[in-house]
Amino acid sequence: MSANKPQSDLFESLRSTWEGCSVLLDINDGDRLVFARLSAGATLKIGNKNCSLQPLLGCPFGSFFRVENGTQGPYLSRYTPSTEGNNVLEKGDGQSIDELRDNRALVDNNKAQSLTGEDINEMRRLGATGDEIVEALIANSATFEKKTVFSQQKKYAPIVLLRRPFTRSICEAYLKKYPTRIGFLRMDTLSLLLSMANVSANSDVLVVDMVGGLLTGAVAERLGGTGYVCNTYIGGSPYPMDIARIFNFGDEICKRIVRSPLTDLFSVQNGLQKPVSQDSDSCNMESQSNDRISSPVSMEEVSLASENVITDLIPESTSSPVIKMSKPAKLGEKAPQEIISSWKEHGFSCLIIAAPELDTWSLVKEIFPLMSNSAPFAIYHQYLQPLATCMHNLQLGKMAIGMQISEPWLREYQVLPSRTHPCMRMNAFGGYILSGTKISPN
Repeated sequence: MSANKPQSDLFESLRSTWEGCSVLLDINDGDRLVFARLSAGATLKIGNKNCSLQPLLGCPFGSFFRVENGTQGPYLSRYTPSTEGNNVLEKGDGQSIDELRDNRALVDNNKAQSLTGEDINEMRRLGATGDEIVEALIANSATFEKKTVFSQQKKYAPIVLLRRPFTRSICEAYLKKYPTRIGFLRMDTLSLLLSMANVSANSDVLVVDMVGGLLTGAVAERLGGTGYVCNTYIGGSPYPMDIARIFNFGDEICKRIVRSPLTDLFSVQNGLQKPVSQDSDSCNMESQSNDRISSPVSMEEVSLASENVITDLIPESTSSPVIKMSKPAKLGEKAPQEIISSWKEHGFSCLIIAAPELDTWSLVKEIFPLMSNSAPFAIYHQYLQPLATCMHNLQLGKMAIGMQISEPWLREYQVLPSRTHPCMRMNAFGGYILSGTKISPN
């Protein structure tokens, strides 16, 4: 099955993998996150073992896999998690036995384990499975029973969870390791952006996306193949939108994701002939944009920007596998002239901006005439002051009503047997959102 999956297979694609699709591999419950494009020849290094990803083809999303040793080398085998961990034994006072296990009494003096590294390597050469190695470690450890079930199996029997890349999983993965690539955009903030802009079916959404294509992909996912997402940009070079290619969009959805420079949108808007880039404010924005595009990027960003590599977001070592794959469906084509003419007549249904590199007020002042009257807008920025300045100027110009600046707040909880508490290392800052409704000028 090709990477360009037909629209009729949309629901099936949400369940199982196919040749050329993108997946998110979650190793050991978030210890390592890897984006990969599946093919028969793709491999992934887990620990010190190279495993083929072919067993993942045709498997439902949400499946578990474990590294096993075979006659021809290590491989990934389908794995069904045991339910024994859920049947927690309890003492007489109602406390679970696993709840009382922790590392407070453990002393790291390398004397608790009598099984040596050579013994473990020999077991691997003889084809021992992860469970057999764990059983041998239990039998030869003086402190193994004091550890939790999770820590007992984590090292010698790594578990791989096959996850479907969608808005939440992609946003959380990038925020965890490369937050600068998405402008520190948190998942709850992204959800509020879509809701405050009233992104719904058959909407024509104007997007200024300088967060790697995450915003464009999230809007397209919500539209579901209806309406249009117009990714506009300042100057002659479009902003990168490589993250949008991870969503596994079919041809019908990809056709609804178009690009158009701001000058082209204004060239037919109200018969305006003067390119917007000649204005002083727009020249300033174009300069900032070009500086961002031409600035050097790190090796991690280079690997993330490529369509044909496996991207390791949380690498175990400095080297990560680079594997060529089949290309996904095309998206981000230039907007046809007839569609632009329709936007000239009716205007865009809503506006979403996530452009930390540009001056917010200068950008909003230029883009606002492209929106229809009563169209909602939502603008994200990592800092408060640019949004406060923009809101003040919109109020003075009587260009919008119902404006407010929101600061999203999120508390993550860790749920374990017999206890629940907030996570110890939460992300305490989610940026700010300026929202409102455009009104007709006097």
